[in-house]
Amino acid sequence: MFDHVPDMAAKRAELSGEAIAFHDHEAAQDWSFDAINRAANGLAEALVAQGLARGDRLGILCHNSVGFFIALFACQKSGVLLCPLNWRQPATELIATLERFPPVAILHDDSFSRTAAEVSGAFGATPLPMSPEDWRDAGHSGSAGAIAANDPWYLLFTSGTTGLPKAVIQTATMAWANAVNIGQAIHLTGADRSVNFLPLFHTAGINLYTLPVFLNGGCSTILSKFDADTLLELLRAGAVTQFFGVPAIYQALSLHDDVDRVDWTEIRCGCGGAPLPEPLIRFFAKRGAKVLNGFGMTETGPTVFLMDPDHAEDRIGSVGRPQMLTECRLDGLEPGTPGEGEIQLRGPNITPGYYQNPDATAATFTADGWLKTGDVGRRDAEGFVFVIDRIKDMYISGGENVYPAEVERCLHGHPDILEAAVIGVPDAKWGEVGAAFVIPRPGAQLDPDALRRWGRERLAAYKVPAHVRICDDFPRTAAGKVRKPELRKGFGDD
Repeated sequence: MFDHVPDMAAKRAELSGEAIAFHDHEAAQDWSFDAINRAANGLAEALVAQGLARGDRLGILCHNSVGFFIALFACQKSGVLLCPLNWRQPATELIATLERFPPVAILHDDSFSRTAAEVSGAFGATPLPMSPEDWRDAGHSGSAGAIAANDPWYLLFTSGTTGLPKAVIQTATMAWANAVNIGQAIHLTGADRSVNFLPLFHTAGINLYTLPVFLNGGCSTILSKFDADTLLELLRAGAVTQFFGVPAIYQALSLHDDVDRVDWTEIRCGCGGAPLPEPLIRFFAKRGAKVLNGFGMTETGPTVFLMDPDHAEDRIGSVGRPQMLTECRLDGLEPGTPGEGEIQLRGPNITPGYYQNPDATAATFTADGWLKTGDVGRRDAEGFVFVIDRIKDMYISGGENVYPAEVERCLHGHPDILEAAVIGVPDAKWGEVGAAFVIPRPGAQLDPDALRRWGRERLAAYKVPAHVRICDDFPRTAAGKVRKPELRKGFGDD
């Protein structure tokens, strides 16, 4: 798509420097595009002065903040590779994630000083406290050298079917392609006002819709994390024209006493991470909001599909059509024909691959360059796509990807567990939660509540199975492999 892209913060400051780019809700502070650019220059210079060079990895551990986006733009200016870290994970998990990608420094806010120190100590890295105001005062014009359009800009950590961390490369080209894909789909302009509350270690937190809003000259209110009271207050006040949430967000809003005090006809709503259940679509539609289901992946920047408002209610379950800069094919089908197949994607929004992992990259792309999503899709006669099944065992709980192999490995470390199998099962609040089937060691006694408490010490809370069942054995194939479909089928029988 591009060989080179301009310094995003500098270009936006040039075009609309005095306009407000971000509103820090907790600090009640506005940041203009010019202020963001100056702070990003200051941080870029500070990173270079600290000894970080192009390609060095900078971990960042923080709640949602304006400082995160300053760091993102500073890394485009300096060539330092930003690595957003999952603040929900304990230090032991973060260290395991970073073992193959050791950071040179870790930028952190006050909430994570102790964790940052522990993780930094494991790698001999330097912990760096976040100080956005100091960066703004220190910044000069120009930059240390913006990265090329297709160079790695930042990494987002995910896991494959093995549960081992992979680092998905994100580029400036991907960011611009995503801005086009989502921008034209929801008609973004510089007059738009969004709100950021999804965690910034995920692509949705960065790219749905905060970075596209920035690139279009609009303003985003930054919340440190999701809070239904605060979000509804902003919606009632007309401070938000559009926002993106996962199903758990819409579920929380629907149960809130103030949901009917919002004029939903004035707000453009998007949803992803998992399909929004039909009752919730109907709930908000009755109030004038057409919540648009979409589909994307960390590897796709993320926007690929988005339902259009005219069909949001008559094609419930569909994620819409592929957007402007993405091609989609269903493996085994002729182009444009109805039917089912694995969803495969191509376009400038697609990652070039996994950082320092050529084997995983090769396994994820077809010989002719299409990304294999691992999801089965059905396309109807009008080109609308429905995601009907996952090829992989991964499930999504409250918008968070959970990989059973990782949870199983943890459970296998319990001294009283002989074997464990984990699946995702439906849940009214979170979309899906984990169900662990465990076989005790001979003579051992397992208490499900105690096992969950044990898991919380070793796993992020959303990965800890909500259900635990004690078994004598599992249904298996002739080769001894656990038949997980049979575990799912029998989950509700007792």
